[in-house]
Amino acid sequence: MPNPVTGTVARPPVDPAEFRSFMTTHPAGVAVVTATGPDGAPWGMTCSSMCSVALRPPTLLVCLRAESPTLAALLQVSAFAVNLLHDQAEPSADLFASGAPDRFDRVEWTRETESGPPHLTEDAHTIADCRVSGTLPVGDHVVVLGEVLQVTTQDGQPSSPLLYGMRRYGSLKLSHRDPG
Repeated sequence: MPNPVTGTVARPPVDPAEFRSFMTTHPAGVAVVTATGPDGAPWGMTCSSMCSVALRPPTLLVCLRAESPTLAALLQVSAFAVNLLHDQAEPSADLFASGAPDRFDRVEWTRETESGPPHLTEDAHTIADCRVSGTLPVGDHVVVLGEVLQVTTQDGQPSSPLLYGMRRYGSLKLSHRDPG
């Protein structure tokens, strides 16, 4: 039966497998979202659902699995970092997607303060430190809005971003051309 206001017929949503297949055709940058739990333990997970939201105040969003321990830690301390991975960091992207309990023992990382979120110093070309400014549960994920407090560019790291699409990694090699 058509909707009396819009005239459209309600349809069930697409099958999740078909939706996942659709989304793989849209390459996205790869990041590792990190947080420090209240006990000081580092947490992190690979994330390709990240985007800019606003310039004033500078805000981005990440979408994290609702059952993720990284999300739980992030929400407890209201802070996180977004580590944008460079194109040589595929192993770390896989490691942080795996949920391996020793993942922080297998990568180089630091934090600026004792309670600050981990920075992946060898794998990220740029890192944004954020304060949680809002959340929105959507299905099996939570959209986390983060006000960006600091951006750090890692000197000496490759600057070509790691991308993921079509179920494989790639990179975007940027060339600098003279516009004149």
